[in-house]
Amino acid sequence: MTDDHSTMSTGPDSSDIEGLPPTTETPRTIVIPPDVQMVTLLGPRDELLRTMERAFPRLEIHVRGNEFHLTGPEADIAIVEDLLTELLTIIDAGQPLNRDAVERSIGMLQSQTRERPADVLTMNIVSSRGRTIRPKTLGQKEYVDAIDKNTIVFGIGPAGTGKTYLAMAKAVAALQAKQVNRIILTRPAVEAGERLGFLPGTLNDKIDPYLRPLYDALHDMVDPDSIPRLMASGTVEVAPLAYMRGRAQPLDAKVLTPEGFVPIGSLAVGDLVIGSNGEPTPVLGVFPQGRKQVYRLSTQDGASTRCCGEHLWAVMTRDDKRRGKQRVVQTTDMIGRLRQNHFHRFELPVVDAVALPEQPVPMDPYALGLLLGDGCITTKTTPSFTTADPELVEALEQALPGITPVRKSGYDYVLRRTGGGRGGVIVANPVTAVVRELGLAGTTSATKFVPTSYLHNTREVRLAVLQGLLDTDGGPVPQRGRTCRVQYSTTSTRLRDDVMFLVRSLGGVAYTRTRAAEGRVPGLANGRPVGYRTDAHVVDIRLPEGCEPFRMTRKREAYARTAPGRPMRYVHAIEPLGEVETVCIQVAAADSLYVTDDFILTHNTLNDAFIILDEAQNTSAEQMKMFLTRLGFGSKMVVTGDVTQVDLPGGTQSGLRVVQDILGGVEDVHFSQLNAQDVVRHRLVSHIVEAYGRWDARGKAGRGPSRVRPAQERDQA
Repeated sequence: MTDDHSTMSTGPDSSDIEGLPPTTETPRTIVIPPDVQMVTLLGPRDELLRTMERAFPRLEIHVRGNEFHLTGPEADIAIVEDLLTELLTIIDAGQPLNRDAVERSIGMLQSQTRERPADVLTMNIVSSRGRTIRPKTLGQKEYVDAIDKNTIVFGIGPAGTGKTYLAMAKAVAALQAKQVNRIILTRPAVEAGERLGFLPGTLNDKIDPYLRPLYDALHDMVDPDSIPRLMASGTVEVAPLAYMRGRAQPLDAKVLTPEGFVPIGSLAVGDLVIGSNGEPTPVLGVFPQGRKQVYRLSTQDGASTRCCGEHLWAVMTRDDKRRGKQRVVQTTDMIGRLRQNHFHRFELPVVDAVALPEQPVPMDPYALGLLLGDGCITTKTTPSFTTADPELVEALEQALPGITPVRKSGYDYVLRRTGGGRGGVIVANPVTAVVRELGLAGTTSATKFVPTSYLHNTREVRLAVLQGLLDTDGGPVPQRGRTCRVQYSTTSTRLRDDVMFLVRSLGGVAYTRTRAAEGRVPGLANGRPVGYRTDAHVVDIRLPEGCEPFRMTRKREAYARTAPGRPMRYVHAIEPLGEVETVCIQVAAADSLYVTDDFILTHNTLNDAFIILDEAQNTSAEQMKMFLTRLGFGSKMVVTGDVTQVDLPGGTQSGLRVVQDILGGVEDVHFSQLNAQDVVRHRLVSHIVEAYGRWDARGKAGRGPSRVRPAQERDQA
């Protein structure tokens, strides 16, 4: 580059340009700071200078040294002066100039936008391998700003406007800043009718062609070597929309409600279910999923439930616990990875003590627990109680007004009505009357159970029943060098299950094993051998901190001497079961968790995630609703699409066309409209988009689009 740039406009005088009024030419000199290399500002072979000249045909531009000499209309000179200021700011920010940046800066200045070109073109979103991704137009910057300010953003505009690419950049930036825990990328696969099963290859082979644009964008922003690891851990999930919706359970899978467990298929919007904090939370959505492959997921404490392969689970690995974080994985993500160095890998959260509605009960719950443990309530004789602990006899007397325990022999006590005796009016024993009312009359040690009115009652009632059972037939099991657990035994299968229900409903875990009667060495009673007639069920229990399992003094003190163990629940096995009808629900709980079979916690929505739905014009209205209602707490959603390129079958309404009418006035939902001026591909693309827009406008105006002549007809013309 020489010191004298005599380049100037070669166009006609402004007074000769048709449609432009004659203007007064005013000369002005703009001095560029000496520390700026002019080649940076003018471009190689003065390319950027020529770009300015083409944009201002009425202006004469001469460059000598570091001075711009301008002659022409005042308005044009003012814009060029502002343009040079903006370009110098961009150079100071360390960003190289090119023709595209100059043209876009000129366009913004001529349009008198409220944003400075330098603010738009120097905004960095994410950097990777020496490359920085930033918006290139005012419309793109407003789109990016909207993603920062709103939870759900719709980016609607023609191809080439960077809708998906910028959304991906914001997702990666949010993940790197630890604002979200995962990125979910999804796209409808309408070309295959979302029926990918007949395509050749593995699932990845089938869906890759439809998701390739998302993969390509991800590779531009993240180290390619780390992508397989991010996908394996569930940090990045890429799936067709059809696969994203199927986070489901069979219709007969149980969900806990304030009235007890009910089939998930019977739930409706507005019903209450129990969340992870033990409190009721409403159902926000119910979505039938059709027939799906389901699996049985079992935990190490014997609990199990059924779900589909895409069902979501909040889990923690050993590394996660050290970092104090949680992750969300799908059922299939855990298959084949359930153990690490012989330890269970995935720990599930345990529900807090469940809040169930209070019900009136005819007998003190602690007294009922004592009688179920060591009482005789066959009603063939006066109810009795057997114990070697006078403390329990005293507690039973205090808990049963109108009853006096009378020692019969040894450790046997008869529970007589206070004031009762021979002769006079015969009055039923109060304990006998209650036992009959509860349906326990005639039960033996092998058939006893906890009545439903006590199982489905307040935390205090359930804990009191459990304490009575453990004070009689349970006890602490201290272990040298390990935490203390609680053990309970019974010969009643139903009572075993009820004890496990009580423990799990209080936020604990319970393991069970059975000691067969056959083959066991007989016990001794008064020195005589007595054989076992029924199997014995042993339940090992761990309760949460603050939940006291005993009232009896000696047991409570023994339990307190050794630190109790924390309730823990791990995924133990996942087995396929075949295809069944399924459904999924969305709940309003802050963490989106709800209680399913055996008090297992699971969820269906997407928390702490950045979710992108690309090519949204190819979703139906029902699919769009399904996708939007997957939004969980701490998440963002970006929906991108071009309503002029709908590939849905005839008669199917695009969800993207109607969603603005539905959600246009909803707070925290933003619609960004991008246009041809925001196209950042080859400059011809914006001209093509504008031409098609004019063609469509003529059709809507009633004149009808111009007929495209066949090639042979054009040749003849």
